[in-house]
Amino acid sequence: MNASAYALLLSTAALMATANFLIKHGIARVGGFTFSVSCIVRVLMQPAVALGFVTAGAAAIMWFQILSTQKLAICYPIFVALTFAFVTIGAMLFFRESLSVQKIAGLVTMVVGIVFVARG
Repeated sequence: MNASAYALLLSTAALMATANFLIKHGIARVGGFTFSVSCIVRVLMQPAVALGFVTAGAAAIMWFQILSTQKLAICYPIFVALTFAFVTIGAMLFFRESLSVQKIAGLVTMVVGIVFVARG
């Protein structure tokens, strides 16, 4: 993988994490989620959720480009680990979720794993 492929992969993971933040924010604004038609309509009408879907769609299109030019066995683990790291850090910053020692150790382990996968 070259630098532009890594940049695209990083951007795709960041967009996917952003989509998750937007969708979570929108669901919180409507008071949560249940499997009922009225709740689903309320959630889908929430602007943050709609923007989250658009953002996830943009990330998917970027992912198509990655899949068409890179090795799946290298890109997918990196994408998942980066997205997980971004979501974990963002959840702490934006939603005040706790970041335990175990989570930090897991994130560090993933970063080390990303380095091994990227070089393999």
